[in-house]
Amino acid sequence: MSLEETLDHLVLDKHVQVEQLPDLDLYMDQVIQLFELTFKDLKRDEKEKIMTKTMINNYAKGALLFPSKNKRYSKEHVMIISLIYEMKGALSLKDIKHTLQKSEVTENEDKEAIRKLYKSYLALGEKNTERTKESMKVQLKEMEELMESKDNDPYVQHVLLILSFVHQSNLYRKAAEKLIDELPE
Repeated sequence: MSLEETLDHLVLDKHVQVEQLPDLDLYMDQVIQLFELTFKDLKRDEKEKIMTKTMINNYAKGALLFPSKNKRYSKEHVMIISLIYEMKGALSLKDIKHTLQKSEVTENEDKEAIRKLYKSYLALGEKNTERTKESMKVQLKEMEELMESKDNDPYVQHVLLILSFVHQSNLYRKAAEKLIDELPE
């Protein structure tokens, strides 16, 4: 498959949608199953675990989540867990905690604030995904133009594209960390 075809078929954006969440509270195993089903297309390996009991327990112990009721998790818990899942790929748990605590969604169960934050995040995520896909295609074309006059080795092109994406990811992560450091007290 060509690099352009790979980018066209790339699954970048999966999220737990608000409409997916039942009106009943879920047990931990059900939360884990919801995440496993939602994010299964993003797994690189079948054995990879998207969410585990240990992860959720660590989020609760680390005060990233407000306490569950009778070992059941509300829609709002699932939304916060989803935000943590998204951020943990790029940020430390310390940074995630600092960020979420400042948004006041981890300590109290302000359902409306949590839902508003989450829905806004989903809307931005959709737009970001489209922009990112276009940016990836631009990077591919720029790399191909750069390589035209030099080595046309497909392996080298593949590696250059990987390096370009990793570099861009690092730039975004560093910018996010700087924004975290500048959060008002």
